[in-house]
Amino acid sequence: MPTSLTPGKIAGLNAVSDSRGVIAAVAMDQRGLLKNMLARELGLADPPVEKISEFKQLVARTLTKEASSILLDIEYGLEATRHIHGKGLLMAYEHAGYSPDKPERLPSLFEGWSALRIKEAGANAVKILVYYTPFEKEWVNDRKKAWIERIGAECRAVDIPFFLEFLGYDVHGEGEASLEYARRKPEIVLRSIEEFTKNRYGADVFKVEIPIQMAFVEGTRAFKGQKLHTRAEAMEITRAAVALTGKPIVYLSAGVSSDVFIETLELAVESGVHFHGVLGGRATWQDGVPVYARHGAAALEDWLNTKGLQNVRDINNVLKSAYPWHEARSVQA
Repeated sequence: MPTSLTPGKIAGLNAVSDSRGVIAAVAMDQRGLLKNMLARELGLADPPVEKISEFKQLVARTLTKEASSILLDIEYGLEATRHIHGKGLLMAYEHAGYSPDKPERLPSLFEGWSALRIKEAGANAVKILVYYTPFEKEWVNDRKKAWIERIGAECRAVDIPFFLEFLGYDVHGEGEASLEYARRKPEIVLRSIEEFTKNRYGADVFKVEIPIQMAFVEGTRAFKGQKLHTRAEAMEITRAAVALTGKPIVYLSAGVSSDVFIETLELAVESGVHFHGVLGGRATWQDGVPVYARHGAAALEDWLNTKGLQNVRDINNVLKSAYPWHEARSVQA
């Protein structure tokens, strides 16, 4: 039975979508990751907050020229929200990162904020990230599930769309770039979708990974030589994941290069799945970090206006085959 969306959720989803209803969004909510990237390139242990904020402002001001919306964060991205050309705005609610000495990766919210305050700040949607794997200890996953339930209820109360992002992680000591982890990844992604599609969580849109590692898919340009799946098998796994939910799905880039992300989206299109857009992050802007660190803001702006915008255009070209969010099986707008 399709869920009837409330007026505020419909308005928010329309605001972050293009004229067709496809969510063609740029993700620029990275915090610890961006800080580490800048630290490495600048040769500083702790890059100035002003540098992180300026980088986000330049990305937002440039890439939203051709994106439907942008995902920003409270910590470093508030100034950037003022430079998005009237496009849609998603705001990350979670506190970034996790402590290396706490392998369970328990989530927390950014202090001093609420879904209401995020809405009052001009956001059209709330996004949270949770690290989740069905292979984790039961008490850990119970805490994460309750956390998501609370945020879903909070977003319902203030009538704003809730984008739920879940990322798998390694609990077996194999490493997330390993063949062993890639072998487990389909089950991690599929069982996560199966869990969080339940209405109790209140998620309106899923921001998810493609359930395979492209480097292990024979017959792709990203293939590194160790075969885990054929191209046909990878497409079947992708179809199986989407079949588990009727909620709108947008794909994340998971830190891969622009070329690999494009090929991943092409595989999704070829598989025939109904997906509803992207929230593409590092694939669009990560190569601009060394440009900014070595040559400054003007050089980064030049790079964003050329290579950065071309990355967005390449993604938008694939999104011609994506579907409007309101055509998702669970949605009755």
